Amino acid sequence: MCAGDDPTCHAFEEHRRRFRRDLEPERRAFLKSSFAATGAAAAFAAGGPSLVSPALAQASGAKIAATAHYHLPANAETVHWGFFSRSLKPKVEIGSGDFVTIETLTHQASDDAERMIQGDPGAESVYLWTKDKMGVSPRGAGALDAKIGPGGGQGVHICTGPVAMRGAEPGDVLEVRILDVAPRPCANPKYKGLAFGSNAAAWWGYHYNDLITGDKPREVVTIYEVDATGERDWARAVYSFRWPGFTDPFGVSHPTIDYPGLPVDHSKTQKTYEVLKGIRVPIRPHFGTMGVAPAEADRVNTIPPSYTGGNIDNWRIGKGATLYFPVAVPGALFSVGDPHASQGDSELCGTAIECSLTGTFQFILHKKADLPGTPLEALDFPMIETREDWVLSGFSYPNYLRDLGPDAQTAIFQKSSIDLAMRDAFRKMRQFLMHAKGLTEDEAISLMSVAVDFGITQVVDGNWGVHAVVKKAIFSDRVA
Repeated sequence: MCAGDDPTCHAFEEHRRRFRRDLEPERRAFLKSSFAATGAAAAFAAGGPSLVSPALAQASGAKIAATAHYHLPANAETVHWGFFSRSLKPKVEIGSGDFVTIETLTHQASDDAERMIQGDPGAESVYLWTKDKMGVSPRGAGALDAKIGPGGGQGVHICTGPVAMRGAEPGDVLEVRILDVAPRPCANPKYKGLAFGSNAAAWWGYHYNDLITGDKPREVVTIYEVDATGERDWARAVYSFRWPGFTDPFGVSHPTIDYPGLPVDHSKTQKTYEVLKGIRVPIRPHFGTMGVAPAEADRVNTIPPSYTGGNIDNWRIGKGATLYFPVAVPGALFSVGDPHASQGDSELCGTAIECSLTGTFQFILHKKADLPGTPLEALDFPMIETREDWVLSGFSYPNYLRDLGPDAQTAIFQKSSIDLAMRDAFRKMRQFLMHAKGLTEDEAISLMSVAVDFGITQVVDGNWGVHAVVKKAIFSDRVA
């Protein structure tokens, strides 16, 4: 359906006017609540303490002459599947302060095409796969002639973008504010008002070689239902099925879930209904994969996260959160995907509730020359800020592309550990407390033990993660 983004639609102008009209109240409300504009300058630190100091806000805001709002749909022309790349052509170029509404598709939608693809032109174009054609190819950062399919499945996430930030250069910091997140409604009229997601307990999950009942090992997919209207803040399981193995349209057999977008033939599955009966799963929509292009390689697998973000898989990256990314290549080249309806810390079995979402973002560029003396000076990892917390992301290897040499994209899957990720999170929090908050090393270590929460972000993405969360309120009586 055209949402003001399809010039070939016979009612394109009317749909475009409607999109802009519907957007204005939300945009005005956000501007009123979160910005105090003074000429070209804006105060970015609404809602309490921020990593953006008043001086940095003034400097960055002075470079904003006006703002625009763009809409980036998800279809076969606007997504890349399974990789980040410094060579990708931008789908839209924006200026600092601009807003972009970005549609994202889950890479697990083909687990139930009836509920997550059918009737949705964007999803249908991406998931198209016949014996003669793939809607989007390659799927992954691997070889184009890989045996299991172009790209080799070395990277599974459908990413929309990239979005190029005009004037962004290595050494700058890109601030990305998540203003809104909403489920992508099912386009099949049989399921009006609903959205759906898939959870795959798969071979890459932490549990896989530690099963205690039934056939071992096994992969099980559970389909969840979400209220797309927003009236119900929980999801329920609809049914589950054992992965029986499939032969794809190119004739390649897949005994396990080893390639993204495999068409699931439900005539060959045995569905189990009334799974998780009576259980409500609280939803917390967020984006598992979000980041800018790294500089170290031309095509980088989306699965392991790194210093430029990517597949962080932290449920805190949802509405109201702000992320700060170190810019590594000209234009930054921001992409987003891997949308989740909900996920627990660790993403234990391999996936979250993988559910297509649409997000509205604002992008602000902080130039390298304005960073000295601010908390963002020398930022070399993706940092999360919410209204109440600062969240630092530790990884087994902070920059595995640099640290592990020419075979890094293979080696990372054999070298990750929670111990390494914990040590990285500790070191980053120590540096943050000493540099941004002026604590001594001894003060920082004491505070970390009594007031900072360390948690396992994920153990399924190759480069395992531990996050450190510190409450802003801790510093409420401290003189800046």
